[in-house]
Amino acid sequence: MDTRRHARLRRDNLRMVGKLTLVAVLMFGFGYALVPLYKHICEALGINVLSLSERQAAGFGRPSAQPANSQVDRSRTITVEFDANARGPWDFKPALATLKVHPGELATVMYEFRNRQPRVMTAQAIPSYAPKQATAYFNKVECFCFNEYTLAPGESRQWPVAFVIDPKLPRDVTTITLSYTFFEVVGKSAAARAEPRL
Repeated sequence: MDTRRHARLRRDNLRMVGKLTLVAVLMFGFGYALVPLYKHICEALGINVLSLSERQAAGFGRPSAQPANSQVDRSRTITVEFDANARGPWDFKPALATLKVHPGELATVMYEFRNRQPRVMTAQAIPSYAPKQATAYFNKVECFCFNEYTLAPGESRQWPVAFVIDPKLPRDVTTITLSYTFFEVVGKSAAARAEPRL
């Protein structure tokens, strides 16, 4: 009795393995056939989803230039003035005094700093904007502000400020002044001087 039951269980298990193998083969075949099937459906519906190389091979023309940023408002220009105030014996200035940009356009300006002191110092910068209403529309993508930097005597550095002016900036604002005040973080400078230099 046990042998007959055992044989029946073995037969059932083999059937189940066969069915599962068939399902796996059918799933693989369906996945493999999906790419050409997808292309045929797109062609039948008139949807152009071919890659650039396939479009060129099919003779759909040459690749066009990269599309222009549609977020840029080219109908107006904003003058951005850059200002730098140093609270201490060091050099701090923007590489450009002014820059004309369109709202929505990414722009970058470099700020230069040099520690003219005979000692290590730690400093940081805080930005301000004029007119005040422009603050909400001046979006900095990259900025050195609010970070603390430790500089050796005579060390020079350059930091970028990358920004985008929101196209929703009120039309009566045509000039924005970005001003940085760079000041020494006194407690940090003393700690930096106390640390041994490697």
